[in-house]
Amino acid sequence: MTAPIIAPSDHTVSWALRFTLGDWNTRASVRTSEHDYLLPPDLEQQLETRHWFPPGLLAYLNHPAIKALGPPVIHRLSANHLVYFLDYTTVLEHRIVNRSVETIIHGELKVNIPPRMKTAALQLYTDEGYHALFSNNLAEQIAGFYGINLRPVMPQRITRLNTLLERAPDKHRALAWFLVGFVSETIIARELLDVCRDDLVSSVQAMLRDHLSDEARHSRYFSEVFHYLWLTLNSRQRAFAARLLLDSIRIFFEVDERWMRESLQGAGLDETSVTQVLGELTSPQATLLRARSGTGATLQALKKAGFFDLPYNQQLFRKAGLIDG
Repeated sequence: MTAPIIAPSDHTVSWALRFTLGDWNTRASVRTSEHDYLLPPDLEQQLETRHWFPPGLLAYLNHPAIKALGPPVIHRLSANHLVYFLDYTTVLEHRIVNRSVETIIHGELKVNIPPRMKTAALQLYTDEGYHALFSNNLAEQIAGFYGINLRPVMPQRITRLNTLLERAPDKHRALAWFLVGFVSETIIARELLDVCRDDLVSSVQAMLRDHLSDEARHSRYFSEVFHYLWLTLNSRQRAFAARLLLDSIRIFFEVDERWMRESLQGAGLDETSVTQVLGELTSPQATLLRARSGTGATLQALKKAGFFDLPYNQQLFRKAGLIDG
């Protein structure tokens, strides 16, 4: 039996009328960027002062055993990390985010979606397809330059998210897809902001800045849709949403231990050092610190929507260490 579409209350109607993202459709990188994202002809010279990936986000490269391997190996490890990040982004945009957007576009959430909100979802879907395209193109160039063959078909994070979604009850499946997209888009904007702070290889810098410009608007979009949707959920849906939000946030800050081990081993790092590096990255404390640092926009969106007005939600996130109080 098909569930009825929930009619919005006067409050949600009033709120939805304020929804707008301005001229998003004309400013997206798929329509305005003039960059070709090709590796620069002076790449070797750039690598004397620039990086493939921000060193501050690759703290493990400071391990004495890695530093002892010398700059060429460190450059390769950085490039390998970037290729992994770009391959992951390609899969994320297609398999997770755009699937999440489809729940809005095609009425799967059983909520009356305002026309402007639906149009924006279609625009976002197009943006994400372009992000997958330029991420893949750049990954292929870098992998070719270094001869990188270690490229997992499915990153651990995607596998873990798919398992989480498959376990969702059928009646909550569309909601689960939307919520994972919401978490992803509010987190990735912060990730890209951090990535863009350093001097990177010019084509990498251009691509990541174009991506960040789009994702800042995507984060805002998903936050506003979450707010609108939260007002329509019943108590059972809200309880399910709270637990799924917490579980998905945790997944987004886990380390792909298998890939990381193979990357370090491929660089010639001894097993003792590999174990030390992985131990530091995968400890519960390190994972929590990454989550607290990266979920600011997510938690702010939850707070604005009234999510933490419910004592159960406050307790759940406080116990997980994500909020204080």
